[in-house]
Amino acid sequence: MSGVDPNPEQRELMEAIDGLYLVDAGAGTGKTFTVTRRYANIVAQDGVDPEDVLLVTFTNNAAEEMRERIVRHSEYGMRELANAPIQTFHSLSHDLLDEYGHDAPMSLGIEETITGSTRIIEDEIIEQALFREFIGQFIDNHSEYDEFFTALSETSELLDLIKELSAKGVFPTADGWYRDGESHLDGNFEAFETLFTDRNEPRNGGSKQSKLRKKLYQYGEDKTYLPEAPAKWDIRGDGKQVPADLAERVFEEDRTALKRFVHDVYHAYLEFALRRNYLNFGFLQLFAFVLLCEDHDLREQLGYEYVMVDEFQDSSEIQFKLTLLLAGTNNICVVGDWKQSIYSFQYADVDNIREFDDRLERFAAVLNRDADRVTFPTTPVDDKQLTRNYRSTQSILDFSTHALTARATKNESLDAEAISEQVTPLTADTDRDDSYIEALTSEDEHEAILEKIDAIVDNDAYAVEGDDGTYRAPEYGDIAVLTRTRDFGRDLLDTASEFGLPMAYEGGIEVFRTDAAKLVLAWLRILERDAERGWALVLEEAGYTIDEAKAIIEREAYPEAMVAFREDLRELETFGGVARRVFEQYGRSGPTADVVLDTIQSVHGTTTFTRSELIRFIEEAIADGSTHDVDTGAGTNAVTVQTIHATKGLEYPIVILANMNANKFPSSGGSGSDIAYTDPIGLRQRKVYSEEAHDVPYVYDNWKADVLNRCLPQNYDEERRLLYVAVTRAESHLVLTGGADPNSFLDALPVAVDDVDPDLSAFNPDDGEHSPYSVDIPEPDGPASYSPHTFIDDAVFEGNTGGRGIEFGSDVHEFAERYVLGEAVETGDNPDKEHVKALLDSLDGETRAEIDAFLPLTVDGEKVTIGGIIDLLHVTADRVEIIDYKTDLTTHAEDEYRKQLSIYYHVVADQYPDRSVTASIFYTDDGTRHNITPLNKAALRELVLTHSV
Repeated sequence: MSGVDPNPEQRELMEAIDGLYLVDAGAGTGKTFTVTRRYANIVAQDGVDPEDVLLVTFTNNAAEEMRERIVRHSEYGMRELANAPIQTFHSLSHDLLDEYGHDAPMSLGIEETITGSTRIIEDEIIEQALFREFIGQFIDNHSEYDEFFTALSETSELLDLIKELSAKGVFPTADGWYRDGESHLDGNFEAFETLFTDRNEPRNGGSKQSKLRKKLYQYGEDKTYLPEAPAKWDIRGDGKQVPADLAERVFEEDRTALKRFVHDVYHAYLEFALRRNYLNFGFLQLFAFVLLCEDHDLREQLGYEYVMVDEFQDSSEIQFKLTLLLAGTNNICVVGDWKQSIYSFQYADVDNIREFDDRLERFAAVLNRDADRVTFPTTPVDDKQLTRNYRSTQSILDFSTHALTARATKNESLDAEAISEQVTPLTADTDRDDSYIEALTSEDEHEAILEKIDAIVDNDAYAVEGDDGTYRAPEYGDIAVLTRTRDFGRDLLDTASEFGLPMAYEGGIEVFRTDAAKLVLAWLRILERDAERGWALVLEEAGYTIDEAKAIIEREAYPEAMVAFREDLRELETFGGVARRVFEQYGRSGPTADVVLDTIQSVHGTTTFTRSELIRFIEEAIADGSTHDVDTGAGTNAVTVQTIHATKGLEYPIVILANMNANKFPSSGGSGSDIAYTDPIGLRQRKVYSEEAHDVPYVYDNWKADVLNRCLPQNYDEERRLLYVAVTRAESHLVLTGGADPNSFLDALPVAVDDVDPDLSAFNPDDGEHSPYSVDIPEPDGPASYSPHTFIDDAVFEGNTGGRGIEFGSDVHEFAERYVLGEAVETGDNPDKEHVKALLDSLDGETRAEIDAFLPLTVDGEKVTIGGIIDLLHVTADRVEIIDYKTDLTTHAEDEYRKQLSIYYHVVADQYPDRSVTASIFYTDDGTRHNITPLNKAALRELVLTHSV
C-alpha cells in the first residue's frame, strides 16, 4: 500500500485491542500492514509480552514477513520475536506436540508416541508412497474387508478421505470415534431435508416439474443397481414433484459396516504413521486438538491473552476449534475475506468466516459439552471492515464484483441480489483510472494471447505505474497470464517458445509425467520384466519408427548398446543410482531431472518398496498428476504464467485471464470417490460389491448414493470466487480470453467480446533475457528430514563393484527380518541366507529387526532429522550391537556405508547411554562382520551442510 499513515478504518482496527472482532478485509486493502500494527499496539501495553499474543497465518513466508514488519513498528527486535508465537497452525501444532504431546496418541488408544525426531511429511508424493505401503499391509491382514476393497477403484481415495475427516475434527479411537466424530459420519437429515424440499419445489408457479424431478430423469442411466433398487417411476413419481418420503428413504441406510471399515483403516494408518515416525499436517492438528481437549491444566497454562488469525477464510473446522482452545480470553480477532476462499480442496471451510458468529457459539458449546474448555463469553462480536484498495483501479474493482454473480452455466439458478448484499464494495485509493478491460476469443487461443501480449508491450496506451510512481509503457515482466488449469499454461509456454516470446511458468508440474520420469520408468520396467512398454519408449527415444520398434520387440533383437546399458543398470544397488545413470546416459540435467531424482530417492528412503512396487507407484502417480512447484529465476523480463490458485496474495500490472472455456473454467470435476464424506449426507459408499445378486460377482452402483448426490445442488460458488481472485490480481489492465467454446462466465460478465484471427507473421518480440525453470521443493514445517541414502555417493556403486542388484538384496533382507520374527522361512540353499541364519543363531541377546532410527541434529541453528531403518539390533545387558546386512561381493563401498552406520550409532548410543554400542557391517556373501568406527556428530553436521549447499 502507498504511504505510511493508516486510513481511518485501519486505525480503528489497530486501536481495537480487547474483545471479539470479525474483520472483512477486502483484496489489496493493506491487511498485513494493519494486522502487524495492531500487534505492535497490543505488545506495547504494560504487562503484555510477545509470548502472550498468538498470531496465526497460513504460510511460513507470511509469518516471517509479519515478524519483520512488527519489528519495524515495536520496541522488539528479531531476537526477542524469534520464539514469539507468530506461525502457522501446522508449526504451532508441531511445537505443542514436541514439547507437551509425546503421549497424545494414547487418548486415541494408540501405544506409539510422538518423538522429538518425528518427521513431518509435506510432500504428497512421499505420503502417497507410504500410504500405498500401508494399505498393502492392511489388505493382507484384513480379509474381512475384501468386499470393500473390491468395490474401490483406487485405494488412494482412502488417504484423501482420512485427510478430509481429520480437517473436520473426526478422529478414531481404539474402539470408536473421538467425542462427537461419529455424528459427522451419520450426516444431518434435517439439513438434507431442507435441501431436498427446496430442490423439489415445482417451478414457474407450479406449472413445471421441480429441478430434482428433472434431474432424476437420468436415474439408472449407465448404472447397474442391485435388484432391490426401485424403478425410475417409483423414484420420480407421477406429478411435478418426487414423492416427499424419498428424502428419508435414501438418507436412511445401514452404514455400520462402512463406518467400521473407515474407522479401522483410519486408526491403523495413524498407528502405521507413528510407528514409522512421521505425521502429515492433518495429523499434527489432530493430535494437538486431542492434547488440548484432554489436558485441562496445559490448556489453562497455554491460554493466550490475545489471539489473531489471518486469512481466516482459509481455515478448516479443526483450526477454528484449535483457535478457541488456545485462547485464554475473548480477545480474539479473525481477519479474512470470504470472496477469496478458494482452497476447499485443502479442506478450507468458507462458512468459518461467513457464519462466524453462529459457529463461534456452536463450536464453543460442543467443546464445553463435558468440560469447561472455552471459558470466555462468545458474544458480542464486533464487525470491522477494510475497504480502501491500494492495488487496483476503480474500474477493475467494480468489474470484480460482477464475477461473484456470474452464472457458471446457462441454466444455473442464482440469487444475484442476495450475493450482492453480502459484498462489501471496495474503493480504489488512486484517482487514475484509464484501465483497459477487454475480452477476446479465438480458435487459436494460444496464438491470440501472444498477439495480444505483443500489442501490449511497449504500448503507452497500456501504461503501468513504475517503481518511482511515474507511468511507463509495459514490459513483458509486467504481464501475468492466469489459468484455471495447469495444462493450458504449459501448452501456452510451448507456443511462446516456438515464437520466441519470453515466458516463464510458475506453478506445479506433474513430476512423473515429465519426459525425464518416463525414461526412468521405462528402464525400471525393462529391469523388472523386460516389459514391452519400456522397450517401446526407449526405442522411440532412440529414433526408431513405430514399425521398427514393433519388429525389434517381437524378435527381441534389441540393440547391443541398449542391452549392455540394461546390464549396467542391473548392477546398481539403489533406485537413485538407476535414475542418475539413466539421466547421464540421455544427457538429462537441470531442475526437472533433479526433482525426479530427489523424489525417487525420497520414496526409496521412506518406504520399503521393491522395484515392482516402485513401478506401480510411479504409474499411479502419473495417473494422479501429483505435482511439485516450478518457479522462474528472479530478475527476468518474461511474462509469468500461473494457475489462479498460485496467485493468491500476488498482484500484477496487467492480467490476462486465459482459458475461459466450457468444462475448463468452471472445472467439469470428476466422477467422485467411491467412498466419500459430504455435508450434510455424511459418509456414503457409491459402489458396492455383491456375489449373491444375479448369482454373479459384480461391483454395483449404490442407488441411494446416486439419488442423494442428485439431491445436492451443484455449487459453483468457489469457481466464482476463483474468478474474483483472478480479476483482483490486476492493478491497471485486464484481458479475458477464450477459445472456440467460451464459458458462461465470459457471456455473463459486462465486457465486449471480440473474435480474433491472430496473425503472428510479423511477430518480433524483444530479445529480453529470461531464465529457464528452477525447481522449488517447499521446506516442511518442523525439522528438515534426510535419509542416510542422501549422503551416500551413488557413484561408488557404478561399474563392477560387486553389487548383485536391488532385487537380490531385498530378498535377503526380507528373509532376515522374517527369521527374527520367528516365521517359518527356508534358506532355499541360498548361501547368503545361510550366513544370515548362522549369524542370528549365534546371538545370545534380544534381537530386533527393521528398527526405525531418527537422529535429531541442530545444524547452523536449524533443527534437522536423519532417519533410516536399522537392519538388526542385538541388545544384551551391557552392550548393544548395530548390524547392517550388505550383499556386496566386495568392500568397495564400505566408506560410504560408514556414514549410514554412524547415524544409527548415535541414535542407539543416545537411547542406551549405560551400555557400550558398536556398529558393524555383515557381508552376507562370505558371512564376515566388519566393525565400523563411527563418524562423530560434528562430521554428520558437516555432511548435512555439504548436502544443503
